[in-house]
Amino acid sequence: MQLRDVMTPNPVTVAPSASIEEAARIMRDTDTGVVPVVENGRPIGVVTDRDIVIRAVAEGDAGLHRSVREIASSDLVTVRPDISTKEAAELMAEHQVRRVLVCENDRLVGVASLGDLAVKERSDRRVGDTLEEISQGVKGT
Repeated sequence: MQLRDVMTPNPVTVAPSASIEEAARIMRDTDTGVVPVVENGRPIGVVTDRDIVIRAVAEGDAGLHRSVREIASSDLVTVRPDISTKEAAELMAEHQVRRVLVCENDRLVGVASLGDLAVKERSDRRVGDTLEEISQGVKGT
């Protein structure tokens, strides 16, 4: 199965200059924990619900007045939509991430999460193995 078969196509995105509040509203309205940060159609980062809590809310009122660019993660894992779901799971494990940005010609076309693989592919063993590998770096904490 190809990643295009399980990814969420055309995700809602934010500009790097968007407010943290705007990103949080998108998460609420679309029931997601991640919003890609896109500039001129190209992904430059992702902001997660965890980023908002750790990098903004925990800083108090001053943290909430920052832009998404200031709290977004810029270490991206991007993939093509035509790779297999097995390859996507391997990349998630290798990079210890639960989501990958799906791009064609450097343009964001979708987001694929470990949950997408679990629900749409129904490969519990692969997803379990991938999650175990992703969690390796956090077991000691």
